[in-house]
Amino acid sequence: MTSKPDADARLIGAHDLALAALREITPASSIGPAAGYLPEDDGSVSLRFENRLAGYPGWYWTVTIARVDDEDPTVLEVELLPGEGALLAPEWVPWAERLAEYRAHQAELAEAAAADDDGVSPDDELDDDADDDLDEDLDEDEDDLDEGDHVSDILHAGDVDGVDIDELDDSVAEADADATEDDDAADEDEDDETEDDEAGALDEDAGEVDEEE
Repeated sequence: MTSKPDADARLIGAHDLALAALREITPASSIGPAAGYLPEDDGSVSLRFENRLAGYPGWYWTVTIARVDDEDPTVLEVELLPGEGALLAPEWVPWAERLAEYRAHQAELAEAAAADDDGVSPDDELDDDADDDLDEDLDEDEDDLDEGDHVSDILHAGDVDGVDIDELDDSVAEADADATEDDDAADEDEDDETEDDEAGALDEDAGEVDEEE
């Protein structure tokens, strides 16, 4: 069995080169601190950094670095690789235990909700202040209505711009009554004239009859 060659110290210490290569493929916020290195069979070194991406627990950012003769180190590969146990399923837990944990958590939530209901939270205090302001506004509105009651004694639903429509109706009715009386008087005068004309005609006819006789 062939043993791996000793790792090159210059490759092990090339963290700045490895980080620069990682930042080209992933945000700096997803890169954690250095997590050791792995010597490769060909003499290269894989530097590992903790991964902060969600959904990849136990995985590592891995940058493989090598150098030829006395040249400066260079990056060969940059990748996200799983660590030991990262691809294994978690330990199986019986359903009864999981159900018991779920119920215990629900009971804790219910107790916390009940405690919140018993106490007064800052939001409740704000609601009380809002209710007080509303009550004050309602009281002011009622006072304004009380002060305006005397207006309702003068103005009512039949008033327009302070003029009582009912009074207008009475005056109109009186005017109509006067006009009706005038019309009746005129009709009576016409009837009298008609009677006079008919009487005169009868007198004329009687005079003609006397002459003929």
